[in-house]
Amino acid sequence: MRSALRKLKPAVPKTWLQLLAGTMWLGVGLMLDGFAFRWLKLADFSTAFLLSGLGLLLAAGIYRFGFSGLARKNIQRISSFGGERACLFAFQSWSSYPLVAVMISLGIYLRVYSPIPKPLLASGYLGIGTALFSASLHYFAHLFQLRQARLKA
Repeated sequence: MRSALRKLKPAVPKTWLQLLAGTMWLGVGLMLDGFAFRWLKLADFSTAFLLSGLGLLLAAGIYRFGFSGLARKNIQRISSFGGERACLFAFQSWSSYPLVAVMISLGIYLRVYSPIPKPLLASGYLGIGTALFSASLHYFAHLFQLRQARLKA
């Protein structure tokens, strides 16, 4: 029974997990930044400039105190898996999936139903999106380091 279940597990090389995680973080970051930029166009220049600055300050804080460390922990977690292959869905820890579902739901709610003006929402989206984008670079830098180490070996 156990071997039958093992055959159903979509196992991939660990480097693919890091590539997938980095690509997901990068893609979601760009998507959120795209929303923010479209919404900032709705405001006059001085308001958009102020809200952009606020969003970038927020991004620096979220990156520094949140996503940067989370990306590094994720890289360590994936690297520590035994063997060369791991389940495709392990690019995020299992405990993160409910949080991701809540974040997606909250994002949809804010975009569709929130009474908060879109240019004001743009600061939060720019903060989270830019922090995700920046933290995704940890995955790619680690993959680059692994590649360089293999080339030297």
